[in-house]
Amino acid sequence: MKRSVLCFGEALIDMHGEGNDGHGFAKHFLPFAGGAPANAAVAVARLGGHARFAGMLGEDRFGDFLLHSLKHAGVDTADVVRTGEANTALAFVTLDGHGERSFSFYRPPSADLLFRAEHFRPDAFDSTSAFHVCSNSLTDPNLAAATMEGMHRARRAGTLVSFDLNLRPALWPRDSEPRHYAWPALHLADVVKLSAEEFDWLATDGAQAVLDRLWNGCTRLLVVTDGAKPLRWYHPDAEGELPCFSVPMVDSTGAGDAFVGGLLFQLAAQDITPANLDAWVGALPRLHATLRYASACGALAVSRHGSFAAMPSASEVERFMETHA
Repeated sequence: MKRSVLCFGEALIDMHGEGNDGHGFAKHFLPFAGGAPANAAVAVARLGGHARFAGMLGEDRFGDFLLHSLKHAGVDTADVVRTGEANTALAFVTLDGHGERSFSFYRPPSADLLFRAEHFRPDAFDSTSAFHVCSNSLTDPNLAAATMEGMHRARRAGTLVSFDLNLRPALWPRDSEPRHYAWPALHLADVVKLSAEEFDWLATDGAQAVLDRLWNGCTRLLVVTDGAKPLRWYHPDAEGELPCFSVPMVDSTGAGDAFVGGLLFQLAAQDITPANLDAWVGALPRLHATLRYASACGALAVSRHGSFAAMPSASEVERFMETHA
């Protein structure tokens, strides 16, 4: 039975600012292991699932730190490739007084951008229940081609494909149009996760046009999150809204990735495939319970600092849901 969740893309160092020098600048920066798809893999592993990460790390100390952190979190790193041709990417994270984050990236050139289709292991998708990617691996044409090839291979293997837009405009070349690259990936995904802001960003021709365009591809479930506000879910034949947990926010850096990790963990545990996804969505109690679980993962993550470090365990999620209506 396919149970492994394979997350592909960037793993990087999140440098979190600490203290204040009196002029609005951090006194120092503390390194945290991060990167959206790597965070999602760690979230799945922390919840007790079999998680794998595929991507390229530099042959530097930061790459060593990321590889160690992935393994320490229980993530299978057999699909990780190392290179001496570029350094591991860095992201400097600044939090405002409400815990909302902003990023300054030191990425191109970086190791994660050098991953190519041939770096996927030949049997990478043979025992995979879900393949998850984000738009950050679409910002470079060659890496985008590798990402799309991975999504095609996953589909041919009957693997559920997941896509979190996770839009970071600063990572895109100034002369590029991210929507041009995002839509082909969106069309290959069975499950799509967007923030409310990302949904609006896609809705250049209105909200209904976004849904119509998604349903013309492979997508059968769209989840739109909006912080502590109710989340919305959409299927070609149904849609709904669910309340989310409201908690004091410390750091929002890994919230969306924790949500995605909780969702992927539940989909894998329930053996959801492209073939039975429609029927599963139609069984609303199961869908709602899964989305509530994912929301609890996201809520716990925002109450902590860091990325990998913020991902909750299964026992923490269960206790949280028992004590929060």
